[in-house]
Amino acid sequence: MTKHWYALQTKPHKERQVASLLVSRKLEVFLPLLVVNPVNPRSAREKPYFPSYLFVHVDLDVVGLSTLRWTPGLLRMVEFGGELGTVPSSLISAIQDRLVAIREAGGLSLEKLSPGDRIRVVSGSFEGYEGMFDVRLSGAERVRVLLELIGNNQPKSSARRTVPVELDVGNIEKLN
Repeated sequence: MTKHWYALQTKPHKERQVASLLVSRKLEVFLPLLVVNPVNPRSAREKPYFPSYLFVHVDLDVVGLSTLRWTPGLLRMVEFGGELGTVPSSLISAIQDRLVAIREAGGLSLEKLSPGDRIRVVSGSFEGYEGMFDVRLSGAERVRVLLELIGNNQPKSSARRTVPVELDVGNIEKLN
């Protein structure tokens, strides 16, 4: 019996549904959540640290691949080069430790960000883009960043422009 951690990608906003279904099947699930202070009092008080992703710890020989793949709300199991990718237990532990540190610090902090700081978008629609931090917006978890976009068919120097974009603070990281 060899259990491994696997990453699962869910349909948007279906992380909790998939996690609940897998737990009801007696599977070990890790859905990393952050406590947030939403502007709208009816909004969720927790949000996924990795939107649309969660982890499951299973022995696929015992559980069977179809048990996971046919879970309502699941898009796919994460694969690398056509092979199911396993997630090292050390990475799961590191994510758990990071969440504890964020909670102990009172949530994600913008104190380390100043206008003009270089940032990279680490999740969401603009993942991979770089730009600069502009301002924290009303609402504890929102920021405005200026993303650098390059136009097609033009020299890089003349086509570079910045576009203001509003994002959740958890979607960005400060660059050194």
